[in-house]
Amino acid sequence: MTAETSQTLDRGLRVLKLLADTDHGLTVTELSNKLGVNRTVVYRLLATLEQHTLVRRDLGGRARVGLGVLRLGRQVHPLVREAALPALRSLAEDIGATAHLTLVDGAEALAVAVVEPSWTDYHVAYRAGFRHPLDRGAAGRAILAARQRPSGGPGYTLTHGELEAGASGAAAPLLGVTGVEGSVGVVMLADAVPERVGPRVVDAAREVAEALR
Repeated sequence: MTAETSQTLDRGLRVLKLLADTDHGLTVTELSNKLGVNRTVVYRLLATLEQHTLVRRDLGGRARVGLGVLRLGRQVHPLVREAALPALRSLAEDIGATAHLTLVDGAEALAVAVVEPSWTDYHVAYRAGFRHPLDRGAAGRAILAARQRPSGGPGYTLTHGELEAGASGAAAPLLGVTGVEGSVGVVMLADAVPERVGPRVVDAAREVAEALR
């Protein structure tokens, strides 16, 4: 800690991070042990966070992330979308296919930014807000593949006809962005994805990741 930082705020943020990393919540004692502070300090931190609905405690006394975090999270998508748009525009124009940024939302993939090419006679209509299971479509499969090889190098995923008949997709995961799990990809009306598209999608995912760091 430095003179310019707040120890109390730091501890409160650490509490939120610890709770976000567990599905079952944490007790006061568990939080006390993990933070290295006494239980009284933890009680005060939780009480303050509860007032702002950032933390809730169940009937068993275990602390969990509260609904107030969701309200904060809703403001994240516009910021992510804005940062990703330049790379998505370049990708769409270069490939001549609809480019998209997709993020994980629970068990689903959610398209949060979509850019259609300006010069093609036709392309796939793909809208922001479109959802699909993570295990269907290139965007979701690229995310799942990254979970299997978190320390591996960048790669891309190709699919055909999984979300729309006659459409093929290519996507690469976002890597090295803390707190953001997603992918960048394209969808096109084609029986197969051209060879150059996969590496180009990887480059676009890297550009988006750099913009978000």
